[in-house]
Amino acid sequence: MTGVQDEVPQGLRKVMAWIHGWLGLLAGWMLFAMFLTGTASYFRPEITQWMQPEMRAAPVPPERSAADAVRYLQTLAGDAAQWAIYLPDTRTAVTRAYVQDAPPPPGSPPKKRRPEIVIDPATGVQTTARDTRGGEQFYRFHFQLQLPHPWGRWLAGLCGMFMLVAIISGVITHKRIFADFFLLRWGKGQRSWLDAHNVSAVLALPYHAMITYTGLITLAALYMPWPARTNFPTPDAYYRAMTGEPPETPATGRAVPLASVSAMVRAAEREWPGGRASRLIVRHPGDAAATVTVVRHAGDGMNARGATITYAGTDGRRLAASAPPGAGVATAGVMLGLHLGSFAGPAMRWLFFLLGLTGTAMVGTGLLLWTAKRRRPGAAPFLGLRLVERLNIAAVAALPAGMAAFLLANRLIPAGQAGRADTEVAAMFWIWGGVAVAGWLRPARRAWAETLALSAVLFAAIPVVNAITTDRGLDRTLFGDGDALFRAFDLAMLAIALLLAFGASRAGRRPVPARAPRRRIERKEPAHAG
Repeated sequence: MTGVQDEVPQGLRKVMAWIHGWLGLLAGWMLFAMFLTGTASYFRPEITQWMQPEMRAAPVPPERSAADAVRYLQTLAGDAAQWAIYLPDTRTAVTRAYVQDAPPPPGSPPKKRRPEIVIDPATGVQTTARDTRGGEQFYRFHFQLQLPHPWGRWLAGLCGMFMLVAIISGVITHKRIFADFFLLRWGKGQRSWLDAHNVSAVLALPYHAMITYTGLITLAALYMPWPARTNFPTPDAYYRAMTGEPPETPATGRAVPLASVSAMVRAAEREWPGGRASRLIVRHPGDAAATVTVVRHAGDGMNARGATITYAGTDGRRLAASAPPGAGVATAGVMLGLHLGSFAGPAMRWLFFLLGLTGTAMVGTGLLLWTAKRRRPGAAPFLGLRLVERLNIAAVAALPAGMAAFLLANRLIPAGQAGRADTEVAAMFWIWGGVAVAGWLRPARRAWAETLALSAVLFAAIPVVNAITTDRGLDRTLFGDGDALFRAFDLAMLAIALLLAFGASRAGRRPVPARAPRRRIERKEPAHAG
């Protein structure tokens, strides 16, 4: 690799260095937030479980949870056009259902969208657990950036394109990409930031390229919709071709009760040797044209788009099954599975989490390196440098404070308060914004140290507040039986707090003055006689 790099023309390397630096800067603040919240999303079901401490995971067979959910929805929304039922598994403790009402008659006002319905698998009725976005908030933010559809996804896609170009240009630019991987010099200012950037980039370079490319591919139909529009008459037809679901038939208006969905789930799982059902889509429930589509669990393989089998809702007859996907659909499904890590077991998920942290560090150190290269000892920083410095503090040091505030708000807001899920999200952005503004009012070095220290305090407070407000605190889970998830979550919060505290202590130190370079004295050989 080094030999190939030595052959890169110097002019091309300079152009690539310019592209790498400026694209990394322009998208860096968004990319840092996307990497950090996306890394947290590898544990989004576990985060959601922690944020609903009233729920205790109880292993329930999927056919039973499906039957209980259908029974409850028949009493709550029996006249709906469609139910989507997400079954619990080893990582989720509840059944989640979404109800889609039939469109109103022409001229009537549109119906308000129904909120998510959370069903306790142990009781089969709607749970009284606190309302929260849970880990879904971090997951949605990392590719929607809390902006209206589709603008957030467009912006995230643009940043992803910048990231992919920055990775390629960074590889071309770096002369000693593998030799410098073994160098990590502390307390050397710009040299230290460059070493940290190189190590975090090279250490997980295949992962960084994979996660960036697959992230772009998963939303390719949004960025480039013309092939789908050319080859399919409607977006619904394109979706059904991707998922393998049969075309929807209209309701007849004749009431017929649903057959046993438990039997349908069992039949589907028998047809998938070793497979699991993860989702049910019930169309026209209670109608003679009702259908039940069972979707295979995404964790059963690399392809995140699970196979489907559709049954007649009236008698359970098998109507259709998704055909083996073609090369394009299979590739898209595998790309999605790689990006989400849906196939990963616990060990692989932790590995993805650590690799995601290296990506976050790569972006963060790149932003800091940009300012370190342009800071001159004894000279007042120019306007652009001051602006970038403050934006770095807002993105790198203040965002963790906002994420910690989101988790703390989950415990401090009364469990029965109306609209509490939105209030949790608002707390995240108010604290993030407030801490960022406070950083603008302080000298840069103090702002770095104080903001990181505040983030460390907030993360350290999470296990304390959890112990005070619930009966599942670290004081009980550390030495008690069970509750491994709550114990691991609290210990992870303390580990993050220690990491942030270490960063605060390093940021608060004054830089060591650089030594003047020694003058090289050339030896002169004595003149030869004669």
